[in-house]
Amino acid sequence: MTNEATLPLEAEASASAGLSRTALLYGIIGGSLLTVVSAFLAWTWTAEFPGDLTYYGSPAPIQFVSLAGAVLTLLYALSALGVKGLGWLAPTGSRKAIEFLAVGNFLATGFTVVSITVVLGGVVHLEPGAYVAFVGSLIPALLSLKLPDDSHKAAPAKKLPSWAEILIIVAVFALGLYVVTYGIDTDDKEPQLFVAYLITVGSAALALLKSGLLDRFSAITAKNRQVTLIGSAAAAITFPFIQQSGDTYTLIAVNILIFATVALGLNVVVGLAGLLDLGYVAFLGVGAYAAALVSGSTASAFGFQLPFWAAVIVGALASLIFGVVIGAPTLRLRGDYLAIVTLGFGEIFRIAMGNLDGTSGPDVTNGPNGIPNIPHLELFGWNFGESHNVGGIVLGAYANYYFLMLLVMALVILVFARAGNSRIGRAWVAIREDETAAEAMGINGFKVKLIAFALGATLAGLAGTVQAHVNSTVVPENYVFAGPVPPNSAFLLAAVILGGMGTIRGPILGAALLFLIPAKLAFLQDYQLLAFGIALILLMRFRPEGLIANKRAQLEYHDEETTDQAPADLATAKAGA
Repeated sequence: MTNEATLPLEAEASASAGLSRTALLYGIIGGSLLTVVSAFLAWTWTAEFPGDLTYYGSPAPIQFVSLAGAVLTLLYALSALGVKGLGWLAPTGSRKAIEFLAVGNFLATGFTVVSITVVLGGVVHLEPGAYVAFVGSLIPALLSLKLPDDSHKAAPAKKLPSWAEILIIVAVFALGLYVVTYGIDTDDKEPQLFVAYLITVGSAALALLKSGLLDRFSAITAKNRQVTLIGSAAAAITFPFIQQSGDTYTLIAVNILIFATVALGLNVVVGLAGLLDLGYVAFLGVGAYAAALVSGSTASAFGFQLPFWAAVIVGALASLIFGVVIGAPTLRLRGDYLAIVTLGFGEIFRIAMGNLDGTSGPDVTNGPNGIPNIPHLELFGWNFGESHNVGGIVLGAYANYYFLMLLVMALVILVFARAGNSRIGRAWVAIREDETAAEAMGINGFKVKLIAFALGATLAGLAGTVQAHVNSTVVPENYVFAGPVPPNSAFLLAAVILGGMGTIRGPILGAALLFLIPAKLAFLQDYQLLAFGIALILLMRFRPEGLIANKRAQLEYHDEETTDQAPADLATAKAGA
């Protein structure tokens, strides 16, 4: 029985805790407002720092990033206070979201202030705006760590009319397109801006995930699949039309699409069938070399030119044949032995392409010099090497290849989705989970694995045919196990693991991050592999299932956290498998 004398004390303690939480939130709001104000002040008096932070009333791009982080922190703090109209921001609680946003904004802002000091040579180069920004971002970061946990199960979402859900989807895709374009378009001469952008976007993504808002949006997209697909396609098609710098950054987008397409092909082998392939980039090279040899290059040993559709078929078939030839004798191996053999195949391919120079072997690939001068594609009278005026907007050559790669990726996604949900796809998953048990149930393990290997090789060869024309040259050094420039086998495998094995969106996200970050942070090239290794260690520690994982993987890696809801989640995972 509860002692009545203790009730006033409990009420007083509760009121004190509530007051403390309210005071903390007001402090976070105050600090966020200071950061907002600082974005309109000068942070340094000299224009020598990249981005020119000397203006009052007009935030520079890096100040705009700090401003965006502060506004998000402010909104979530107001939501935690119970401000009417903002409760939808945190269906499962706002404490973790505020912490991620506040700490992330402090890291981004503090990084900028420290960069100014280091680049210009001392704190004397800081203007008052930089001090205001540093202190203003530090206050919410410290106070957010003291907030009591308010995590709770999300209440049922309010039912919205169809038109409102469609508007939400359109708005989110438009905002996502703007955020992605902002990151890709950052000036390569301003690496500090891209680092601050990465920190802010990463912390915002974690905040949205922890607050339950992403789950709410996923539920809306699941109810409106057709609208979601149309919105995704529209956002992707719009990208080249909003580029302010012509083809400068469209080329990055094209290479990301190529990298992501090849990663999806590898995802069939690794993510669905569970086969560790360390020489997968060789299949990309087979497709690229095959297309280069039949595309009319002046250095081609064949001396003839096929139309593009025929070159695509040649590249895909060549990769398919190599996949079967390599897979047939090796897929009877398992685990580390299979990995070693595939790694050897990748190295054999690179060395062989370098030796087919007419001296060490037949004159087929021009040896280490590769096959240069691959002509641009021409499809239905549309020359991919020329700029075109579409609706008054000039699209450069790489925009043509960008649209072509969108079609190729759409085809690969369709093949991956259909194969993964088919009978053979379920057999792949069974082999991945337990090959012995799968074979005991009547599955022909060797046949199933060979089909996965051949399909993955074909998809890689398909992407290789486009890559050969985009780069206009093919050389053996582009197809190594590990190197400073992706795609290579190590980065392809990392893209699948980082994004989430067995999913569609995961490898696309992983490939985009692993290509974009090295492209934007070239000054860290000497430490790229070190940073890469550290990132993988952190990923394995905190999110081993990848950034975007399916339900099954989440339950496997976090079963201790989901014991109470396991029956419901298992049913969901079974339904989505």
